[in-house]
Amino acid sequence: MAKQLRLDKYLADIGIGTRSEIKLWIRKGRVKVNGEVVTKPERKVVPEDEVCFDEKKVNYEKYSYYMLHKPSGVVSATRDNLSKTVLDLLEGEKVKDLFPVGRLDKDTEGFLLITNDGKLAHNLLSPKKHVDKLYFAKVKGKVTREDQLAFLEGVMIEEGYRTLPAKLIIQKSDDISEIELTIQEGKFHQVKRMFHAVGKEVIYLKRLSMGGLSLDPNLAPGEYRPLTASEIKYLKNL
Repeated sequence: MAKQLRLDKYLADIGIGTRSEIKLWIRKGRVKVNGEVVTKPERKVVPEDEVCFDEKKVNYEKYSYYMLHKPSGVVSATRDNLSKTVLDLLEGEKVKDLFPVGRLDKDTEGFLLITNDGKLAHNLLSPKKHVDKLYFAKVKGKVTREDQLAFLEGVMIEEGYRTLPAKLIIQKSDDISEIELTIQEGKFHQVKRMFHAVGKEVIYLKRLSMGGLSLDPNLAPGEYRPLTASEIKYLKNL
């Protein structure tokens, strides 16, 4: 049997407004259920009911999932007094309770998952899950086979902390090297600190994938899209 919800909670869950605002709007006759005006906020509905607000049909989704191509210069936060946040990029979306899963540095680009599903976020970020995060980087200095071996063993990025083994692929070794790096952690500035530990400097960083789910190549920096049902199922099964 489908779970029943109070009409005011149903509308609040999808971000139409606050519970107090919604109760007022319902009493003013702005909400219809299956074609009939409903004026009682406590009216029970199920997700399969057709609910309209101001004559516009709304769909019940308790959780939302978005893939964002984070651009440089935007902070991975829900609010910031000085800089634009990743939530500011989700123009037109109901951003109630949404948050970024993990964080990318302000100058880092690439794949960022935005959701309000706390359980999924916890699973993706838990060190016990060993979820892969793949990065592309440009590095000042020649990246070598010795660096690969060091990353496989783990490097000290702070006193008393050695990183988990990381897979380093060298695409170009030169004064400015190009690499791909797979890590399973998300320490503050981790990729930059790992290269600093071997005497090199990251000058460009982009996350390509998380948990094997890759950044959509059709998304330009600053663009986003909802995850597909199959992508959501994939992440939940990690």
